[in-house]
Amino acid sequence: MSSPTALSPQPAPRSYEVRTFGCQMNVHDSERITGLLEAAGYVPAAGAEPDLVVFNTCAVRENADNKLYGNLGQLVPAKKRNKDLQIAVGGCLAQKDQDTILQKAPWVDVVFGTHNIGSLPTLLERARHNDEAQIEILESLEVFPSTLPTKRDSAYSGWVSISVGCNNTCTFCIVPSLRGKEKDRRPGDVLAEVRALVEQGAVEVTLLGQNVNSYGVEFGDRGAFAKLLRACGGIEGLERVRFTSPHPAAFTDDVIDAMAETPNVMPQLHMPLQSGSDRVLKEMRRSYRSTKFLGILDKVRARIPDAAITTDIIVGFPGETEEDFQATLDVVAASRFASAYTFQYSVRPGTPAGEMADQVPKAVVQERFERLVALQDRIAAEENRAVVGRQVELLVTAEQGRKSGQTHRLSGRARDQRLVHFAVPEGAETPRPGDFVTVTVTGAAAYHLVADPRGPQDYAVRRSRAGDAWDRQEAASCGVPAAPGAAGSRPVDLGMPSLPVR
Repeated sequence: MSSPTALSPQPAPRSYEVRTFGCQMNVHDSERITGLLEAAGYVPAAGAEPDLVVFNTCAVRENADNKLYGNLGQLVPAKKRNKDLQIAVGGCLAQKDQDTILQKAPWVDVVFGTHNIGSLPTLLERARHNDEAQIEILESLEVFPSTLPTKRDSAYSGWVSISVGCNNTCTFCIVPSLRGKEKDRRPGDVLAEVRALVEQGAVEVTLLGQNVNSYGVEFGDRGAFAKLLRACGGIEGLERVRFTSPHPAAFTDDVIDAMAETPNVMPQLHMPLQSGSDRVLKEMRRSYRSTKFLGILDKVRARIPDAAITTDIIVGFPGETEEDFQATLDVVAASRFASAYTFQYSVRPGTPAGEMADQVPKAVVQERFERLVALQDRIAAEENRAVVGRQVELLVTAEQGRKSGQTHRLSGRARDQRLVHFAVPEGAETPRPGDFVTVTVTGAAAYHLVADPRGPQDYAVRRSRAGDAWDRQEAASCGVPAAPGAAGSRPVDLGMPSLPVR
């Protein structure tokens, strides 16, 4: 009788790490990349040195290329230690620079673009087999990203992409050339994804697109976005609906009506201003003017009095004069934004603005930027102080404030998306991420609110399906099976990407 043949040990699965730079679209793309890798057999590195590092890049933020090449340079020693380590670069900067990445960082194994995320596992395998770098950049969308596997970051909240690309021609923006023309998903596909998220435990979704309120133009229905919001209102178990980002030029009254009349659409609106100067807006090719912008805000507040409105502003666009900048300050003062994302203009190669004369000196831009931030911080603090004494319902998040170790407070988001750090009274139930708490606001700063309950009337917990999903996800991530009979006892992979908490 022959002796039994010894079984060869199975090779350990390859581990990965995804590093994301840029906007919400990039964060959501990284969820797709992660889902693709795990479907292909990769496992998270979980603190150990990974076998694969994927950079999902941005070409819009300042110094995006320097940040990428700095990070790539830091991996050279690891590449020398581990000949099997692979490095992949994708996203907007990869779409823009293509061959330049391998010229500057020849130790990179794979370069892929914004239109072919789904090719990454194949390109990695091909690079290993051929022992040479692989570049694949498509000029049009290969497959709508939402059809790809996805691993969400948390169990209670998730992005749902309704469109990709952009049909606008803003002179400061390179996104249309990198993401392509707008492509809209069919409403049924969007709603099916939302329902799937809710069935697995999510209670909040954020509809995502470069210009969400132009959704439907591709298939001939200019009212499609308002209809989509109303349809989300009919999904049982979906408690919070948000969206980002609309464009003021295409923002119509039917969307305001849908927001006001659909209970689970939250009283929050992100409306990019960019500049308060009509002359600068024209140079930016932003097809609205300050009067129209302020009129939108008036209409929203007339229908939704408690709406918190946020914005984006660029300081120092080419040719911006002190008079132009003062117009921006005037619109900010009139708008009373809850918060603002403020940016100093910097040249983006490949954009019309990058070729304009009259680039504003850096020192002037910095001084104007500081004045704008000071004004907006004062307004935000005043608006937040107006909330002190009110009861607010929070969706508890997994993120914690920078001082949570000292204060022992947890964090949550109010219906209007304000960040609230809250204390749990002694002896009271501690909520899980995904649960809801009702608290009374006791303090305010420019970037957050505080709720330190003084008694039982100031604190209540409502456990939710999302909290249950969080428990299952945590158990699965630790290798512990969900409780017997628990609904959906498979791993749950839903959620909103982590956001910085201030």
